[in-house]
Amino acid sequence: MNTKTSIPEAAQRASATKVVVASTVMLAFISFWRAAAIVLSDLGSTVYYIGGIAEQAIGRSAPWYILGVMLFCFAVRSIYMESSSMFVRGGVYVVVRDAMGPFIARLSVSALLFDYVLTGPISSVSAGQYLGRLANETAEMLHMQFRVTPNSFAVFFAVLCTVYFWWYNIKGLHESSSKALRIMQFTTVMIVIFLIWCGLTLAIRGPAQIPPPPTPSHLEFSDEGLGWFKGTIWPTIPFVAVIIAFGHTLLSMSGFETLAQVYREIAYPKLKNLYRTGNIVCIYALISTGVITLLAAMIIPDAVRLKYADNLLGGLTDYLVGPDLLRLIFHMFVVLVGVLILSGAVNTSIIGANGVMNRVAEDGVLDPWFQKPQRRFGTTYRIINLIAILQIITVIASRGQTYLLGEAYAFGIVWSFFLKALSVMVLRFQRHDQEYKMPLNITIAGREIPVGLALTTAFLFLLAVANFFSKRIATMSGVSFTLVLFTIFTISERRGKAHKKNGLEQFNLDHRPEISTESIRVRPGCILVAARDYSRMTHLQNVLQKTNTRKHDIVVMTIRGVSTAGSGEYELAEKQLFTEYERELFTRVVSMAEKEGKTVELLTVPGVNPFDAMVQTAATLKASRLVTGVSARMDPEELARRIGRAWERLPEPRHPFSLEIISPGRPSIFVNLGPHPPRLWPEDVDLVHDIWLELSEKFGAKLHHRDVVGVALKRMNRELHSLEEGSVVTDIRDELNHRELPPDNPE
Repeated sequence: MNTKTSIPEAAQRASATKVVVASTVMLAFISFWRAAAIVLSDLGSTVYYIGGIAEQAIGRSAPWYILGVMLFCFAVRSIYMESSSMFVRGGVYVVVRDAMGPFIARLSVSALLFDYVLTGPISSVSAGQYLGRLANETAEMLHMQFRVTPNSFAVFFAVLCTVYFWWYNIKGLHESSSKALRIMQFTTVMIVIFLIWCGLTLAIRGPAQIPPPPTPSHLEFSDEGLGWFKGTIWPTIPFVAVIIAFGHTLLSMSGFETLAQVYREIAYPKLKNLYRTGNIVCIYALISTGVITLLAAMIIPDAVRLKYADNLLGGLTDYLVGPDLLRLIFHMFVVLVGVLILSGAVNTSIIGANGVMNRVAEDGVLDPWFQKPQRRFGTTYRIINLIAILQIITVIASRGQTYLLGEAYAFGIVWSFFLKALSVMVLRFQRHDQEYKMPLNITIAGREIPVGLALTTAFLFLLAVANFFSKRIATMSGVSFTLVLFTIFTISERRGKAHKKNGLEQFNLDHRPEISTESIRVRPGCILVAARDYSRMTHLQNVLQKTNTRKHDIVVMTIRGVSTAGSGEYELAEKQLFTEYERELFTRVVSMAEKEGKTVELLTVPGVNPFDAMVQTAATLKASRLVTGVSARMDPEELARRIGRAWERLPEPRHPFSLEIISPGRPSIFVNLGPHPPRLWPEDVDLVHDIWLELSEKFGAKLHHRDVVGVALKRMNRELHSLEEGSVVTDIRDELNHRELPPDNPE
């Protein structure tokens, strides 16, 4: 057999064994702009219906309270910043569980899921109402007999919209975030036009009226707005009345929990980008929801404004100055944008509920059957299917009535806000690893007092209590849904305790007969990281922190040791290739990658000789660097030597790459595998130059430094294979004994 094409017997057997490409769910990192777009698709959509709902509940001063809630968003943003600095997956469930235990955590997440289930229906039904009414108005203008029933059309449109975004979430978060970003671009254009046109209207015509100040005496509660407070002394107490009013407008802040859910997907640097995302969301919501609602209350006359309760922005376009045709065109644009952003809220509700359910499943509270990834797209399609079904049932049950959905809405969000804030405050005293702390802290006798966090938590508690008694429909439906879901979680957790290990990812396993860049979806020049001991992951952390994944892909591989017999005649079963240990190892890899906001590919390779397996994988993937940690059984120099010998056993042509061995607290060891220019000592460079100077007098300009080195190497090679071999070996030994290489630059 030709030695240039032969592979050692063990290597042949290893390469004939199937390899496993493991993929986890939702590991598509997005920019802070995309993250903000996802959150705003829900939070920003409330501008289309919050003004009408709030004014019906508390009276004409509602815009001021909405503006106040939008300012309060900045405080809630800080709570989410602090919780996310402690937890990569910093949703309500994780934070409350670590602070107050799993029982309260299950209650909080059950309430939050009620909010998510209603977010999609109220938004899509509202969009259907806008679109159906526009169709009727257009038909009337054109003197056509065509009409649609707004409620029935709203149900049809909401179901269609839910199915559409269900499919995009099945395909993955990145595609959904692209849609959200485009929707927010259209929304921004609409907001800018509104601000300019409303300003011109006020400058030319002046305000129709100024909303009364947000004082208790100007509150005009409806019977539905008081709920169980009706007929009691509580609404007559000024402070209580203001809290009730704020509770009715808190709906305008719905969607903020999505900020914690998308944090897992935010690209590096995560916390800095979360801060940017939170600021963008709060400022945008303040202008789009707070300011626009206030302008509508100033421009639309009080006598007719409640007629536009379900169509507030449409009514605002009717009272702007300018030609009728121009106002009609803008009205149609507003409705079109409304359909887009309200429909986009369905997307964010699915994303948020999916994220919450995944956290619950990872903790063993939900049966692992739900978390099985979709084979093609890697998403938790069973959870997404369940969310979509619940939303469609809610849409059909509402019969297209936006007000009914609005009454039931926001029960979960206020309680989840309060429980999360309370948990963050508890963790402030239990843990000290927060990278960010909510502002307004004072130190007394060496003890930090979180004044800002305590005030925010207290205010959220008061709002939660006020909503509980003032929103009868929301309380009855929310409590019922929460108790049912809590019971399901409790039963599922007890059933799954015996066979589920908490906190581990679910992986798709793609068996391949051989390794290739196509099967693993990596570009040539990737960085291959070998990992086996999940307690020794310093080298992976180093790679994740320093690698720009726009230029180099990261592949994390683990070697599954097999015997000679196990890699020969019989194929290995899935449980032999990917055991619970590999699952725990890759779970930790995924967690580290998420914290850094970097994408990694996961690979399990069976091998008789781990050094051969690492080198063969690096060569097949055309890696630019192979990175490994230190071995507990050998020193770094011996590890480098064995990997180098494995590279020499590769068949020609051998792919050259560098080897990096990372030791905690020590400089990395770099070794170039394959032909490469040597790093000469300064005195060796001087010696070559001196010889060149001496010989150049005889040969002139034709002689180069490389010629001197070339002749010296050829003479050494001849002597090494002659009777002078002993002398050459002695000289090399003396050189090694008297000249040590720096630890970070071995050759």
